[in-house]
Amino acid sequence: MKEREKLASRLGFIFLSAGCAIGLGNVWRFPYITGQYGGAAFVLIYILFLLLLSGPIMVMEFAVGRGSGKSVAKSFHVLEPAGTKWHIFSYFAMAGNYLLIMFYSTISGWVIAYLYKMLRGEFTGKSSEEIAQTFAGLTVDPVQCVFWMIVIVSIGCAVCALGLQNGVEKITKVMMSALLAVMLILAIRSVTLSGGGEGIKFYIIPDFNRMREAGIVNAIYAAMGQAFFTLSVGMGGMAIFGSYIGKERSLTGESVNVVILDTFVALTAGFIIFPACFSYGVDAGAGPGLIFITLPNIFKDMPGGQIWGALFFVFMSFAALSTIIGVFENIMAFGIDLFGLTRKKAVAINFVALIVLSIPAAIGGSVLAWFQPFGPGSAVLDLEDFLVSNCIMPLGALLYLFFCTRNIGWGWKNFLAEANTGKGLRFPAALYPFVAYVLPVIVLVIFVFGIVQKFA
Repeated sequence: MKEREKLASRLGFIFLSAGCAIGLGNVWRFPYITGQYGGAAFVLIYILFLLLLSGPIMVMEFAVGRGSGKSVAKSFHVLEPAGTKWHIFSYFAMAGNYLLIMFYSTISGWVIAYLYKMLRGEFTGKSSEEIAQTFAGLTVDPVQCVFWMIVIVSIGCAVCALGLQNGVEKITKVMMSALLAVMLILAIRSVTLSGGGEGIKFYIIPDFNRMREAGIVNAIYAAMGQAFFTLSVGMGGMAIFGSYIGKERSLTGESVNVVILDTFVALTAGFIIFPACFSYGVDAGAGPGLIFITLPNIFKDMPGGQIWGALFFVFMSFAALSTIIGVFENIMAFGIDLFGLTRKKAVAINFVALIVLSIPAAIGGSVLAWFQPFGPGSAVLDLEDFLVSNCIMPLGALLYLFFCTRNIGWGWKNFLAEANTGKGLRFPAALYPFVAYVLPVIVLVIFVFGIVQKFA
């Protein structure tokens, strides 16, 4: 059997893993829910849950990937005890990755479209109402949405077709380095805006009174959910990168590096957005419309706003594409592991499949506007997001926890041996009661609350 291709460097592994996790959830959702739930106090709770919740599950995904040498399509087949059926989850995980791309390619397409519009100066001189109408017009235009979705799918497939080291790893390194550089430039510009100091105070000085106004329980659940979803655990997205690395380094240390980079990006996004919002007197908790409606209104009034706006959407585009490339690589590995396809054949087949599968979400605001699965204002995109974020991911995380801590699965000893192979930080064996019993309850709470919130 042909040996699995490996990444060329630790930096490539860290950037690829973090790139898959770093997406619009970090740079779009994190700032606006931080604004909604009180700023710095929310950030403290979020970081606590990030360390306690997502970190251990990420180590488990990496360990299952490296221990099996396969993507989620085959990893449970390799590691499960004879006669058990853990591998059934593989099919749900694969479906989850396809579902993720089916709606994420549309949202990422909107970001690329806004970069194009900002470069052309389309927001210059427009009123707030006209800017809001620009976004509404984009979402109800099937031609634009499908076109930009195809652009996103084409970029992701082209990168994967170049190979693991020469395409995915090399391009992700360049893109992530550029993303970090652009973020720092934007953050420096934002914190030096007149009046931006109030935004910095809001972001770094905890004020639990603000959180009480929003509701302590709601804020804690939001922090717990964001910490869980930000690292994209539960669907094998991290397992594939575990299968690409050698045994030289312990997986706990590498997971910590990924968490640090992911958190740095999320926190830096706040330093870009909050000072700008306070400087221009707009609502930092504006919700999902923050980057498509609120921020363009800031850039149109800011000196040199077209340049700063273009840089912002370059940064957003890199964030979106980093996730697209990471998930695409996972999807390509399914075909390679399941059917023995060459990389180029897997890319060619999935190029067509992903475009076709992504069309419903792309035309959900126009041709399929009549389909409103969760009531008025909802669309195909919301249903696909719900299935991935509220169902497959938390249930998948539960399965990884049980698989790595129960003898009827891979077991605690096997997990520890794999996680602690190599130099670096070791996974503490003393954490067994927490990860085996407490953590599953927390994940189950996230799952149940997510369902209740959607249908209450």
